[in-house]
Amino acid sequence: MVRAGLTPERLTRAGAELADEVGFERVSVSELARRFDVKVASLYSHLKNSQELKTRITLLALEELADRAADALAGRAGKDALTALANVYRDYAREHPGRYAAAQFRLGPEDAAASAGVRHAQMTRALLRGYDLTEPDQTHAVRLLGSVFHGYVSLEMGGGFSHSAPDTQDTWTRILDALDALLRNWPAPDGGREPLRDQAHP
Repeated sequence: MVRAGLTPERLTRAGAELADEVGFERVSVSELARRFDVKVASLYSHLKNSQELKTRITLLALEELADRAADALAGRAGKDALTALANVYRDYAREHPGRYAAAQFRLGPEDAAASAGVRHAQMTRALLRGYDLTEPDQTHAVRLLGSVFHGYVSLEMGGGFSHSAPDTQDTWTRILDALDALLRNWPAPDGGREPLRDQAHP
């Protein structure tokens, strides 16, 4: 029996690895017990239940993503920052599909408030300030970016673009070009368009 050294942190890491291997939805205390070759009851001194395990994996994934994003965004602004942030999410999903799925897991209010999800929102808003967006448009744009990044990555990971041209990397690049153009020319609330920010006006 491999019992020595079990801690909530070690079990969380093992759970995250298990999620990448078999899928986040299949992670449970029972599956984790099999991995460590111990009885399920022996893990309950470290974890209350599978819900707590999934919550811990989610918090870990959000922290890892936030750290990557912070490193990628350092010293960047505008389109460079937009591209860097988008690629962090896409690359993480490819490397850690189970953890990426965990990052979408719905947390309770207290866990969410204490999670690195707050850092994600702050970094995205900092990026958008480079496009001169103010509220409420900044919040609209945060939601747009999250929807596009997650939607594209999820479809790509699910094989949704595997049987048609052009290459998905080409599409990803064009999507980021389009997002950059949209953020620089954000529509006015009345349905009109704000002046182009990269052109002079009398």
